[in-house]
Amino acid sequence: MDIFEAVGVVVVGLGAGVLSGMFGVGGAVLTTPGIRLFGATPIAAVGSTIPAIVPGALWGTYRYARAGLVDWRLGLLSGVSGAGLAVAGAWVAGLFDARWLMVLTALLLAASGARLLTPPRRPAEGEVTRPRGATPRPPPPAWGLPAEPEASPAAVSTAVGRPPHTTTPSGAALAVGVVAGFVAGLLGVGGGVVMMPLFTSVLRVPIKTAVPSSLVAVAIFSVPAMVAHAVLGHIDWAYAALLVGGGVPGAQLGSKLTIGASERAVRLMLGGFFVAIALLYGGRELAGVLT
Repeated sequence: MDIFEAVGVVVVGLGAGVLSGMFGVGGAVLTTPGIRLFGATPIAAVGSTIPAIVPGALWGTYRYARAGLVDWRLGLLSGVSGAGLAVAGAWVAGLFDARWLMVLTALLLAASGARLLTPPRRPAEGEVTRPRGATPRPPPPAWGLPAEPEASPAAVSTAVGRPPHTTTPSGAALAVGVVAGFVAGLLGVGGGVVMMPLFTSVLRVPIKTAVPSSLVAVAIFSVPAMVAHAVLGHIDWAYAALLVGGGVPGAQLGSKLTIGASERAVRLMLGGFFVAIALLYGGRELAGVLT
């Protein structure tokens, strides 16, 4: 690898770190094809991306935690449940043609991206809406005194330092982690590329909570995936070190951009990102399968 290729790999790592910090994905959606472009073998392109995922995810989590946006319960449940499956996915990676799984992942990303880009339905005139899981306002006392004003879920959550959304069922969080962990080990994509659309579209977690919670899980199950790929000889440590060099400052920048942006802006950016990745990866892999 010459100096120009090395600089190119660092730049790829920087871009992947920005994606990781902004969207809660591992960043390997960029680094895997990126280092293939600079000469890595297909299996090394999968394994060598994972060491760079861990520090970027940890730094992004730290920045979001300082802003009080991390749902630790959701992130930890998803991460722990996916850790063992990440090892299984890494083992299957050498045995299984993963192109069809990438096509299915692309379809999931496309559907989630389209949903995020669709403006929310406006309530009909006179329709009463409440946040999901909110308790209806109690009626006033019979003797005519005014009832206590009802605090919104967002206000209660802010007061106690928790993200403003209802608690995700443990079973749902565990199931998302299992699926995302297996895909993380199989494709070397960090798992966030599957977890984020499941968080936002299936579990209905707000974007600014889903991003950091995804990073918590990604950091957890990327560790066993990295160990498994290292034992199997899938990691080229020269590529991995250069990706880390670009990924950490990229994660700093990406998390700063998302924390400062509005929920709507992050929603639109994430939707566009999902659609773009779906077209890029899905089209390429489908063409490879059919030819």
